Amino acid sequence: MTTESPRWFKSSYSDNGGACVEVAANLVVSRGVVPVRDSKNPDGPALGFETAAWSSFVSSVKGGEFPA
Repeated sequence: MTTESPRWFKSSYSDNGGACVEVAANLVVSRGVVPVRDSKNPDGPALGFETAAWSSFVSSVKGGEFPA
C-alpha cells in the first residue's frame, strides 16, 4: 500500500485566468493513475485518469484536436 500524496502542478502555459486544471503526475508509477483537479477548488474532488487515457488526451491537445 502506498501513502504517497499527490504533488499538484499547473501548466507553465497557465495564465492564472482561473480556468486551469492541476495534475499530479507523481502518482503514475505508484498508482497507475493521473489525478486531475480544478485549480479554483483544491479541496474539491479530483478525477483519476488511467495513464494511457491521459497520454492520449495530451497527445490530442498537442496535435490541435481541441481548438481554443
